[in-house]
Parts: sequence; C-alpha cells; structure tokens
Amino acid sequence: MVFSSITFLLYFLPFFLLGYNLIRKKYKNIYILIASIFFYSWGAPKFIFILLFTTTIDFYLVKNIDNTKTLKTRRLFLVLSLLMNIGLLAYFKYSNFFIENVNAILTSIGITNIGWVKIALPIGISFYTFETVTYVVDVYRRVHKPLNNFWDYQLYIILFPKLIAGPIVRFHSIADQINERNETLDDKIQGFYRFCIGLGKKILIANVMGEQADIIMNQPPEQISTLMSWIGIISYTFQIYFDFSGYSDMALGLGRMIGFNFPENFNNPYNSRSITEFWRRWHISLGQWMKNYLYIPLGGNQTKTKYRLFFNLWLVFLISGLWHGASWNFVVWGAFHGLFLILDRLFLLKFYEYIGSFFSTIITFFIVLIGWVFFRMVNLEYSFGYIEKMFSFNGAQKIDLTKEFISILCVAILFSFISSFSWGKKVEKEIFYKEKPSFRWYLIMMLTSFTLFLLSISSLTADGFNPFIYFRF
Repeated sequence: MVFSSITFLLYFLPFFLLGYNLIRKKYKNIYILIASIFFYSWGAPKFIFILLFTTTIDFYLVKNIDNTKTLKTRRLFLVLSLLMNIGLLAYFKYSNFFIENVNAILTSIGITNIGWVKIALPIGISFYTFETVTYVVDVYRRVHKPLNNFWDYQLYIILFPKLIAGPIVRFHSIADQINERNETLDDKIQGFYRFCIGLGKKILIANVMGEQADIIMNQPPEQISTLMSWIGIISYTFQIYFDFSGYSDMALGLGRMIGFNFPENFNNPYNSRSITEFWRRWHISLGQWMKNYLYIPLGGNQTKTKYRLFFNLWLVFLISGLWHGASWNFVVWGAFHGLFLILDRLFLLKFYEYIGSFFSTIITFFIVLIGWVFFRMVNLEYSFGYIEKMFSFNGAQKIDLTKEFISILCVAILFSFISSFSWGKKVEKEIFYKEKPSFRWYLIMMLTSFTLFLLSISSLTADGFNPFIYFRF
C-alpha cells in the first residue's frame, strides 16, 4: 500500500485517523503499531514476519549492549546485530545481482550457469534496515538509552508514515517522541495540509511528468531524436523530484497529525550551486545517515591526506548508489556524483564562486540531469546510448506534447526554482513554514487541502498511471 493509492486515501487513512482520535492516549501507540503492521502486510504479507522476527532479535541484542559494561562483549552484540541486518539486506537486495554477474562471467568462459531462483525484494527494506542500524549504533555510542518497552521499539521501526520510503529517521531524534508527544489541533490541520501538498506534487505533477518520460525513455535510444531525448530526461528529472519529495511531504504530514516530527528530507535541491550543495538538499536523511554512520567512521574530513579524503567520498557515494538498487547503473550513478564531489573540492567550488550563482546553478542542474540518465535507464548500454543521442543533434522527429504536459512542466519549473528569488523564498515560507497562522490562513489551508485532495482523487480515478519510483528501494 502506498500513500498515493485509492485504497489508502479513501479507506485506510480515514478509518485510521478516526480510530486514533477516538481512543484513549495510553492505547494510541499500540493502535499505530497494529495499523502499521496491517499497512505493511497489505503489500507484503510474507515479509512482515521477517520484519517482526528481526526487530525482536534486535531489541534484545541492543538491550544487552546497554546492560553490558565490557567493551569486548558490547562490540560482539553490535557486530551480531549489524551482521543480521546488513546480511538480510545483502541477501534480499543483492543476491540476484551477484548471481547474474557470476553467470555472465561463467557464460563468457563457457561454463554452465549457476541455477538460481530469483528472490523477491521486501518493500522498504533499505529504509528500515538503515533505521535499525541507527538504533543499535546510537545505543552503542551511548547517544541515547535504548527503549525499555518491546512494543515501543517495534513502533519506531514499523511506524507506517516513514516505513516504505523514509525519511530515514535516526533513533535519537525520535526516541523521546514515542511516549511523550502531544498533537494539537494546529498539528492536525497543518499536518493534513502538508500531506495534501505532497499528494498534489505526486499525483498532479510527478505522474504527468512520468507518463511523458516513460513514452520516450522506454524506447531504444536509437529510435528517438535528440529533441525527444532531452524532453524525456527533463520530464524524468522533475518526475523523480516531485515523486519523492511529494511522498516525503506526505510522510511528514502524516507524522505531524499523530504528534511525530520527522526531519525534512528535501530543500529545493535543483537550486543548488554545486553537487556538494545538492547533496545537502536532496534526500537529506540519507545524506545525514551516510555522513554519520559511514563517512565519519572512515575518517571523514580528519584524514591525513586529501587523497584518502577523496577516496572516502567516492567510496561513500559508490555505496550510496548501490543502496539505491542492485544494478551497475546505480553504481555508476553513485560514482558519477562522487567524482563531482571530489572535483568540487579540487577546483569547481572556486570556479562556481567566480562565475556567480546563476551560471553555477545551471551547470549543477545539468550535471544532475545527466546523472539521472544512469538512474532511470535499464542498463549501462541504454544509458550511454541515451546520452549519446542527447548530444548527437540529429534525427528530427515530430513529437506531440499535450497542453496538460506543457502546463504542468511550467508549474514544475516554477516550484523547483522559486526559492532562487527573494520573493520566492517568502512565498515558500508562507506555504510551508508559517509558524502562527491566523484564522483566515487556517481557512485557506483547509480549502487548499481539500481542493488538492479532490483533484488528486479525480486524477487517480481517471488515469491508472500512478508509479512510485522509490517503492522498489
């Protein structure tokens, strides 16, 4: 089940909110946990048992980490937890990839392939595995005490607003909210408003962009023109942003309606003036996770030589690429971004400062756009073929763009770059971050929320096209 489905919007969400607001406070957590288990089981009934089993083992492993004073024993429990969680992620997500590559090598030298039944990927495993790691590591580092109640830990991991696609919520940032939170009427109104903003971004913008992107990018590169290739990748560039940031907005809104404050996951990434800045604005929770649980343990910025620093950066983004998917395309995408992070430190940041924010934003957007080709295409051959087509400047081909697509593309461009202007920042602050709304503003928020909600429902029922890019991660 995903937030942008009719099942969730018209059945699960209304019944969940009704029940949540009717029951007594002391039963709210167990109610959320039951709803979260049902939410996950709807799309993955077999995998819910794996999730419940691993979280049960983890709870007791981490309790032992906290209770044990011997450093050697604490490290043993830490390693056991990490091996179990990272091992399961590796097995479910990368076994097929590993066997496929081994078989490709065996075939090339004339040896019989290894027999293998493909493994299905549990929904959201990349996200909840990383959250499990934050729990065990934060407790091991003495950043925060572990949860005493078994069901509270289950709730932290399985909490449905963030379960499928994040944001990746670090344990210490939410631990105190599990039992000590107070959701006000303001939280419920602003949470629903944020949810509907995200729903509109996903259904009304991302889906339109995605439909056009699929029409073009699902064709072999040699069958499209240069103009089509640019329209295709531009469409995908806005699809993935509004798809994922819209889903994050919905998660933040849902969390706020039940008293949880999740960290922001996007901050106008296409306004970035370097790839370094882009990764401070795009999928912020993943970037923070990689920094705190991978980059800093590798040495971070405190390495003895700049070459070790560059290697650490590149390695982290190779792993980040592989985290997104078991494909060489994702590895190349991660290496591509890692390369530009290194170039930023070598000379690009100084160059961008010299040419000014306008041109540096355009160059950065162009680099990100090229990177999305590797992220979107099915294999490296198609990726390089598509990029070659983008710069071949031949093959004129008529393409019919609907008025709806052109209109939505203009809206996507406006909302992607609006904060580049001082007036745009003020508008954005009014829309998303108004601290003390007046009664009039509450009415505007409610009218906007119901309008976006109804328009999204109408679009969903009229058009069956409703993919979710990060659902497979």
